[in-house]
Amino acid sequence: MYDPDPPFRPVRRREGYLPLEDLGLIGDGATAALVGLDGSIPWMCLPRFDSDPLFCGLLDHGRGGHFTVSPEEVTEARQFYEPDTAVLTTELRSATGVVRLTDALAVRRGADLTDDSPAGRNELVRSAVVLSGRVRLRVDLEPRGGASAEALFSGLALRPSRRPDLRLHLRCNRPLTGPRGTYDLEAGERLDLVLSWGRFHRHHRFQADAILADTAEAWRRWMGHFDYAGPEEALVRRSAVTLKLCDDWSNGALVAAPTSALPAPIGGVRNWDYRYAWIRDAAYAVFALRRIGYTGEADAFLGWVLDAVEHSRVPRIMYNLDGGPVPEETKDAELEGYRRSAPVRWGNGAADQRQHDLYGEILDCADQWLRTDQWLRTDQPVPTALWAGLVRLADTAQEAWRQPDQGIWEVRSPGRVFTYSAGMCQVALDRAASIAERLGLPGPVTGWRASADELRRLILEQSWDDGAQTLSAHLDGGGTLDASLLALPLRRVVPAGHPRMVATTKAVAERLSAGDGLLYRYLHDDSPDGLPGEEGAFVLCGFWLADNLTAQGRLDEAEAVYASLCGRASTLGLLPEQIHPTTGEFMGNFPQAFSHIGVIASGVNLARAREGTRT
Repeated sequence: MYDPDPPFRPVRRREGYLPLEDLGLIGDGATAALVGLDGSIPWMCLPRFDSDPLFCGLLDHGRGGHFTVSPEEVTEARQFYEPDTAVLTTELRSATGVVRLTDALAVRRGADLTDDSPAGRNELVRSAVVLSGRVRLRVDLEPRGGASAEALFSGLALRPSRRPDLRLHLRCNRPLTGPRGTYDLEAGERLDLVLSWGRFHRHHRFQADAILADTAEAWRRWMGHFDYAGPEEALVRRSAVTLKLCDDWSNGALVAAPTSALPAPIGGVRNWDYRYAWIRDAAYAVFALRRIGYTGEADAFLGWVLDAVEHSRVPRIMYNLDGGPVPEETKDAELEGYRRSAPVRWGNGAADQRQHDLYGEILDCADQWLRTDQWLRTDQPVPTALWAGLVRLADTAQEAWRQPDQGIWEVRSPGRVFTYSAGMCQVALDRAASIAERLGLPGPVTGWRASADELRRLILEQSWDDGAQTLSAHLDGGGTLDASLLALPLRRVVPAGHPRMVATTKAVAERLSAGDGLLYRYLHDDSPDGLPGEEGAFVLCGFWLADNLTAQGRLDEAEAVYASLCGRASTLGLLPEQIHPTTGEFMGNFPQAFSHIGVIASGVNLARAREGTRT
């Protein structure tokens, strides 16, 4: 559970690895790092989210590399963020004293984080101060594969063996003899370390405390735009910061998660690379960000989506941060994987899958983009090439829903005609007609409308299973359940209050339940996905359940589900992709943007529904 002022607790390891719950996230809009409760940084990719990792001890604690600042023989520790910032504090207690370690990926003084532009300083700041007693502080900077070091200016120049293109500069307020060392400190004394990349400064002033203060102030200014009054406000605030940390500020893309190859479950093979931007995330993220005051980020992501789609010859379900193709999926045989869960994967093989929901995701983004204040104020015509491309997508969706695909969950089994995919083709037709009608654009609007209405009717009739009293995962019925059915009302395909949607909500809540509001995406025995093993409860699906209950007027039930899901967050307010329903253990890539989108969107829906009952 999120706790802004948590107690000290023992540092736990399982098979040599920290639990994901004991990791905090820092970032600068270009990359991110995970900071452990033990003072280690076992994950950081440079210079951006999808680069090769400099430290990936998260995926192999012996060979992956790390950057650790910690007292010897830590007995217990605690972590918390400076309020409304991405500046992270870790307090570590040893037998002889207590150290406060403050970490941040620095941003420029005076930076406006609402700008769609880079703000990072290309610097990692680690500042340790002894709060009590005497401490022997250990510093160990070990990139994956090692690095050569030589004295340079006021510190060390480091050349990672695996990344000869990467120029690193480590500076310290005390003499450095190498990337490893120990320092004996007493109460009140401090050790400041700054790791820079891409630039060296002979006469650069070394003021770690000022850099941290500037970074915290920039985040607080950004949070000044936060606008939300509803349940779990503290966690919604923290989720806003977490989403911003998954945002590439230079171009508006949003990574699904800043990590790769974290398994779901432990020991399984479902270890995917999530450091890319999925088109389907856009509409959900935009809904959430806009409704808590961040229209700039929302509009930037919409613009990025449309740019990426327009410049690729064939629309893709995901893109790299530049809007280009995602690298082919490869396995890294050198790394054992988190808690020995091989294989470690880079790139993503689902990038070229057939997923027909893509058409609806793109058209929905376009519809939202063409409703933004930024667009409406300019009074400019819709670019001819953009509209022509959207027309082609709508026309394609009109027929594509009949063909099998791999669906929203990117199964690696033979395709089926998924109800959700058909529903998103209905969205494509509906949004295309809406855009054309609103803006007076040319197109077969009458045909789109008729097809959209017919497709909605077919979904309600053909996927309905009277015996099971539910819509089915596939258009041929059969009663097989999939939590993606809960998203149909969210995309305005089927009203949440339609009797068949109410019955489907009940069926999903009962048959896919993992307890206390958690839901499985589907049952593997009923819906084989081409991969061995089971998985945990998918966090976002629980928030979708809360949204359906809210829309059906069952507010007390919705609030109970929402509170239970929010209570699953770590003490830092972070959520994973999946949760083990019995142990509560975090699974999958972490932190997961989709899960934090759920925190925000469901909170907004509940707050608005409660307000409606009072007016």
